[in-house]
Amino acid sequence: MHQTNKAKINYKSIAPILLSYIVMGFVDIVGVSTGFAQKDFNLTPTLAQLIPSMVFVWFFILSIPVSLLQNKIGKKNTLLIGIAATAVGMFTPFVSYTYPVFLFSFVLLGIGNTFIQVSSNPLLREVVSEGKYPSLLSISQFVKAISSLLGPLIVAFMVTFAGDWKNVFLAYGLISILTAAWLSKTVVNEKFKADATSFRKCFALLGDPLIAFMVLSIFLIVGIDVGMNTNIQGLLVSNYGLSLEDSSLGISLYFFSLMVSRFVGAIILNKMSHLKFLKWSSLLTVLFFLGLIFSSSLFTSLAFIVLVGLASANLFPLIFALTINKRPSRSNEISGLMTMAIIGGAIVPLLMGLVQKSFTVNEGFIVLIVSAVIISISHRVLKRSETGSALKFK
Repeated sequence: MHQTNKAKINYKSIAPILLSYIVMGFVDIVGVSTGFAQKDFNLTPTLAQLIPSMVFVWFFILSIPVSLLQNKIGKKNTLLIGIAATAVGMFTPFVSYTYPVFLFSFVLLGIGNTFIQVSSNPLLREVVSEGKYPSLLSISQFVKAISSLLGPLIVAFMVTFAGDWKNVFLAYGLISILTAAWLSKTVVNEKFKADATSFRKCFALLGDPLIAFMVLSIFLIVGIDVGMNTNIQGLLVSNYGLSLEDSSLGISLYFFSLMVSRFVGAIILNKMSHLKFLKWSSLLTVLFFLGLIFSSSLFTSLAFIVLVGLASANLFPLIFALTINKRPSRSNEISGLMTMAIIGGAIVPLLMGLVQKSFTVNEGFIVLIVSAVIISISHRVLKRSETGSALKFK
């Protein structure tokens, strides 16, 4: 059921937490940075790919430990640690610009981003009502999308007007410090206190069919997002003979559609049943993926890329928020498990690559269709949990 709530919204508490999503979006600078670092240090492709790996691996390694730490020190303090680690990582290349030091800066960025991912989403739940939470999470993802989109533009600006692309890190470091300063001055009363727990108890939550399926859904949603981001160019080059530069238009359209959809989604979620919105978003994602695979012209392919982005953009915040709302007292552990599931962004594209190696680029997108079909079951899982019935699928 759609939940209405007339409670007063505490914008003074919400604003600095939302700003932390700008800092969260800094992690996406890894794409642009990898290309520049490869050129600056004359790296082989293998050494260059170590840079994004240094970011991704920490989501898997640290998410659960950070969620356990969060139980002891609180969500706000955990978020402050993440922002501080990001700031240090951003200033590190200016101490010594060598490949090992540059790699270390992205280790700090990955660690900081893990802390931010684990703490920011449940911290938002502390300052907003249950009914407003999914909408606010969509806004937070919209804010992150703006940050991700601006990164390459800031790099281009720094190259043109400041003469050094690395100055983007100075800007990011300063923004991180200002965000931490504002958040540290903000009073957040953390109502959802978690009991002391352990690794065993945390992973035992996966014994709850609802949580297990939602964690799997997050794994697949992030996989779809990264799979689209990293394979749109290949699809357009393979099918229509575009250059890499021209085919990057598809990626820009995809990111733009995500940003628009998250903003519009936040408005719709205030008016529409959250479960119904999840149902139609996931089903349309499947339908538009089918359209993308069978598209026979550049225009329709670009159109379906946009439609996939519009349909899938709110799946992450919806599933995250609806799951937290089901088990608010376990929000720290659930956030840790779901942040760990971000590793899907590395594994799903890898599966796509294996399929493409044996078949074609188009067939690789079947991996994303299968992922979307599984995600489309999530609304049924959540609906059954409302009635208390067993999670059985026919």
